[in-house]
Amino acid sequence: MSPSEAQSKAMNTAAETNLSTIIKRQRVMVPLTLRELAAKAGVSASHLGRIERGERFPSASILRKIARPLGFDEDELFMLAGYLSPGTPIGAESHEGLDPYVAKMLSREPIETQRAIIGILSILKSIAQNSGEKEPS
Repeated sequence: MSPSEAQSKAMNTAAETNLSTIIKRQRVMVPLTLRELAAKAGVSASHLGRIERGERFPSASILRKIARPLGFDEDELFMLAGYLSPGTPIGAESHEGLDPYVAKMLSREPIETQRAIIGILSILKSIAQNSGEKEPS
């Protein structure tokens, strides 16, 4: 395996781990048990468990099913999973409520940074919604 292939594999493994961690943290924060999320999403609890442990990478179909119960927009999870290409511009129209300046600056960052920031923003949005606070305009 060449050094660039090894680096690519390591980056993919890191992205998978980050996504699985984000999914599990979001589920716990909502709060939902694994079985409750499975029931709401129509996905087996054992499969979701493997995704959360990083043993499986979720398909686009699975991401679509779990997005709403977790409080994500589909495109947020697709961005975190890498299904949206790095060249896909992030704008206010694709991430409702995201300040246009922030979206513009974020689109200049590497995809890993974009994923991390979108994940953090999604978690903060969920916390604000769960605490009863009104989301800032």
